[in-house]
Amino acid sequence: MEKLQEKEPLKRKLGLFDAAMLVMGSMIGSGIFIVSADIMRNLGSGYWLIVVWLITGVMTVAAAISYGELSAMFPKAGGQYTYLKEIFGKMMGFLYGWGMFTVIQTGTIAAVAVAFGKFTAYLIPALNDAAPIFQSGSYKITWIQILAIFIILLLTYINTKGVESGKILQNIFTGSKIIALIGLIILGFLLVKSNFWTENMGFGWNAFNNIRTDLTGNFTKSGWESISGMTIMGGIAAAMVGSVFSSVAWENVTFISGEIENPKKNIVRSMVIGTSAVMVLYLLVNFVYLNTLNRDSIAFAANDRVAVVASEQIFGDGVGTVVMAVLVMISTFGCVNGLVMAGARVFQTMAKDGMFFKAAIENNKSGVPEKSLWMQGIWAAVLCLSGQYGNLLDMISFVIVLFYMITVFGVIYLRLKKPDLDRPFKTWLYPITPIIYLLIGAAFCILLLIYKQQYTWPGLVIVLLGVPVYFLINRNKA
Repeated sequence: MEKLQEKEPLKRKLGLFDAAMLVMGSMIGSGIFIVSADIMRNLGSGYWLIVVWLITGVMTVAAAISYGELSAMFPKAGGQYTYLKEIFGKMMGFLYGWGMFTVIQTGTIAAVAVAFGKFTAYLIPALNDAAPIFQSGSYKITWIQILAIFIILLLTYINTKGVESGKILQNIFTGSKIIALIGLIILGFLLVKSNFWTENMGFGWNAFNNIRTDLTGNFTKSGWESISGMTIMGGIAAAMVGSVFSSVAWENVTFISGEIENPKKNIVRSMVIGTSAVMVLYLLVNFVYLNTLNRDSIAFAANDRVAVVASEQIFGDGVGTVVMAVLVMISTFGCVNGLVMAGARVFQTMAKDGMFFKAAIENNKSGVPEKSLWMQGIWAAVLCLSGQYGNLLDMISFVIVLFYMITVFGVIYLRLKKPDLDRPFKTWLYPITPIIYLLIGAAFCILLLIYKQQYTWPGLVIVLLGVPVYFLINRNKA
């Protein structure tokens, strides 16, 4: 035990800047470049597009502030898994960790890596044009999937060489995409020739819906239908599936608490700084979409790639596509690295608690959980080949928000049950901040249960499958 305690300070190689870069890098993937199309199809007005992103921003920052209290109380590796285990018991912690490994973390890694491959295919058309490596019915393995697997395994390998390697890569790619996004925002107002801002905002608080598809499954470009009342509420919930998923993963910084300097202060600072900065960037990027494109161009962008269409309007057809492809490649590469770096620490912590494969416990000579990294990387690679992760990800925003709500409720629960516990950081504006998150989160989940069940039950089923696994693991324990 003494040797382990002596080594602990040496592991803390991440400062506040590194932690904030991890927060921002893990959040900004491919979502911001795509999901505004779905939001516009559901609500049909520039006002409502901005409202959805504002609600998501308030939710995200409120959750980050609330998590700050827990991160200061439990400054250990494992983050959210540790909080849930300490507050609500081992089973709740396990169910979160189970969901993380089966699809939340690994599925996100797979999806973002495939997004990297798809945008690379813009620059290298041969990737798109090549015949599938294997095909049986509708299932196929393409070179884009192979590139995604290569990226996952490459970044896993780099992260096995020590936290320094992952940190340098994270800072370079996160810094690059932040600068590129700021450039896109500025040029989106300076260079655009046709301005659609007034037209898009002219719909005011009227909401419209156009999510009907033709026989081939493509969205129809006509027939906007006016909606009101509870239908708008259902539309907001459906629209928020994408914005919420684009704004998660900020809690990844809590997974790597054991390697952050002064974690009691730096984790909460990094979460608040990182989430606030990203949500401001997201809002400004959406202002660019509303400035450069009309309603139909946003709602029916090819393959939902709104950013590509906007970039073509700013830079011209050929240059715009290349600029956006490079930006998304930088963004997704950095995002995968952040997810790979942080996720493995959760599974290592679970293994120490007897809740995951024992091999995941060990650190290698570079002081990182190499076997845990490879387990995560290999499963994410398998999900790339499955072709099903994209559908699963659409369906787990509900579960992610549910776990966020349980964790945020944990702040209130501990205040009531154990008021005398040491709290180096106390949630700002308590209890207003956690209550705001719980109210918005509850409304989101209830509306999805009423109007969009396809977004709810698959994620719940995946998590609940963890219950028999938990009892199987603990069958011989007292």
